[in-house]
Amino acid sequence: MKNFFSIFCVVLIIFSCKEGKQPILGATNWQKEQNAMFKDASKSPLKDRDRQDFNGLDFFEFDSTFVVKAILKRTPNSKWFKMKRTLNETTDERVYGVLNFKLKGKAYTLNVYQGKELMTKKGFEDYLFLPFLDDTNGDTTYGGGRYIDLRIPEGNTIEIDFNKAYNPYCAYNEKFSCPIVPRENYIDIAVKAGVKEFKK
Repeated sequence: MKNFFSIFCVVLIIFSCKEGKQPILGATNWQKEQNAMFKDASKSPLKDRDRQDFNGLDFFEFDSTFVVKAILKRTPNSKWFKMKRTLNETTDERVYGVLNFKLKGKAYTLNVYQGKELMTKKGFEDYLFLPFLDDTNGDTTYGGGRYIDLRIPEGNTIEIDFNKAYNPYCAYNEKFSCPIVPRENYIDIAVKAGVKEFKK
């Protein structure tokens, strides 16, 4: 009887621990990765009080029509310029190239950027930065626009997955300094994909 009671207690403890650990939410692997990062105190941009009550980011439902193939026209002679950031800061950036693509049957172009300092860091040598504005900003998405991470392709085509569009960190915490999306990177369509506006 004593052994049975001991085993019962161990089983009860195990189940209690499992119940206390919330599963990582997300309909795609990328969404799960984002939610896991936001829960992690060492990586999360959230304020402590917001992270304590955090269950998951609000995403649009995955939409394959927002995954497009773009033609990359490189601009090797583009000059470095000071990209404005929040908190009155700047970083040296250049237009690496122009992306031409179709979305919902309409043709669009966006500039894709390369950071002078970031490209010297390990793991970011081929990193490209795609900030953009669209017709959801200030309504269902962050008013300052969103970002997409890309990598330099071997050829002249590159996939843009707007389902991976995310908010700048300053949308969650004003202590972060974030690149301000250039006005020329506005596309006149409601990109209902990716991360929605963060509601505190």
